[in-house]
Amino acid sequence: MIPHLVWLKQVDFVPLTYAGDVYGLSSRAQSIQLVLGYVGHNLALLAVPVALAALALAWTPRWWTTLARQPLALFTRAWSRGANASVNASQALNVWIIQIVVAVGPPLGGLIFTVYMKTDWGISLFFLTPLALVAIPSLRLRKMALFYIAAIWLVITLAVLAASPTIAAREMAANPNGASGYGARSELARELTEAWRTRFHTRWAVVAGTTEIGEPITFYSPDHPAPFTPGEIWSSGLTSLEEAKRLGFIGVCDTSDNRLPVCEAWMAANADNAERLAITTQRFFHGHPGPANSWKVYIVPPSK
Repeated sequence: MIPHLVWLKQVDFVPLTYAGDVYGLSSRAQSIQLVLGYVGHNLALLAVPVALAALALAWTPRWWTTLARQPLALFTRAWSRGANASVNASQALNVWIIQIVVAVGPPLGGLIFTVYMKTDWGISLFFLTPLALVAIPSLRLRKMALFYIAAIWLVITLAVLAASPTIAAREMAANPNGASGYGARSELARELTEAWRTRFHTRWAVVAGTTEIGEPITFYSPDHPAPFTPGEIWSSGLTSLEEAKRLGFIGVCDTSDNRLPVCEAWMAANADNAERLAITTQRFFHGHPGPANSWKVYIVPPSK
């Protein structure tokens, strides 16, 4: 951790400033609710691969015969109290300590510091939990079990991949305006890139907007403009307001965002000479319309 702490000091603890600005909460009750949701969400997701792993361990030749005679034997035969030379006890202890810290640390930190807990912060559990379980000395993992687990994973992955268009279409049909994650941000990025190139015949350098819209535009636009977040108390280091005004930028405000007045006020102060556009984007999923998003766009030309 020492190199990381030295780096934090060198950058004046900007990552912590960012975390406090973006994820800090003022409501203890909301923090508790989010922590409980985090724990329940990750336990439910972990239960699926653990159950499938148990199924792979129980998968043996003529397993149906054992199931009919001794159902519990399918699952108990993989466990033994004898010594297991395949497990390095010191390395296994390191794995278990890291697993406990990663599993317990974030929710405890969320409660203590009143942090907005995101469920995807538990992603590391999906890499560590299988390793922590395999490191249990009393578990006997047969080589064929690994093949079965890989086969199950492959079948499920292909099935979900094949069903994904239908899943999206069904969700749009049931809730056409509630799935903001299906907003047409890629279409907006391409349209704004074309608008910039048509007007100035140069690469689009900077996009100004909230993190939720600026970063997707940076990703989807062929020009990959550097994102600038108005009003941020931390700096990503990718660009600055001075550079944005020198190179020109496109400002974007989401009309459905409750921060719209703040965005409009910033644009009025920093994009007074901008060309203003109103753009609406919408995607369709197997004929079902997705949410329609309206954007207020400000095109600021490069300084002369």
